[in-house]
Amino acid sequence: MFTMRNLIRGWVSFWPLIFDSPSLSLSLSSSFSVAKPVSAMSGESASAIQKGQVDLLDFIDWSGVECLNQNSTHSLPNAIKQGYREDDGLHLESDADEQLLLYIPFTQVVKLYSIVIQGPEDEGPKTVKLFSNKEHMGFSNVNDFPPSDVANLSEENLKGKPVILKYVKFQNVRSLTIFIEDNQSASEITKVQKIVLHGTTVETTDMKGLKKIEDH
Repeated sequence: MFTMRNLIRGWVSFWPLIFDSPSLSLSLSSSFSVAKPVSAMSGESASAIQKGQVDLLDFIDWSGVECLNQNSTHSLPNAIKQGYREDDGLHLESDADEQLLLYIPFTQVVKLYSIVIQGPEDEGPKTVKLFSNKEHMGFSNVNDFPPSDVANLSEENLKGKPVILKYVKFQNVRSLTIFIEDNQSASEITKVQKIVLHGTTVETTDMKGLKKIEDH
């Protein structure tokens, strides 16, 4: 007589055969696979430094660094130099209005992968435009050139989540111009607590030496 017990035994005997079959196993795994969550904001990553990427701080040519519209008592080194940027009591602050224009040259050609810009919730930067290898830019002409990339900073970004840049646009970077257009609350003052650039060097060319040779 066919009973429920026989049915269960038959199923138990048949079950291992299912997973001995590669095609059936693949079919079942595909059917019950869990969808991976999609990032709500493209161009961002939770990991600060990807494998092979380094903090480009040591490759900044400090003699050529500039920052327009910075408050003299809250200047750029507070946000970008080692030791200063780790101090919660220090920050970069705008002066006449909310905008800041930073120019950062490098001692070597670099590939820029991501940028971290930290700031307070209300006065932290919001719209940030980045320009690769644009010299002599000012507030009067910054909008005349298309940016290499634009970042709209979220709350997570202001807390340290890096923004992944359009890598193809930052393959041979000799200098980086950062235009902070506005802040989170549309207030008159913008504050930046920390700036970190992640990437790799392209070659060991001494940019200062190259410039001296070209001048002769």
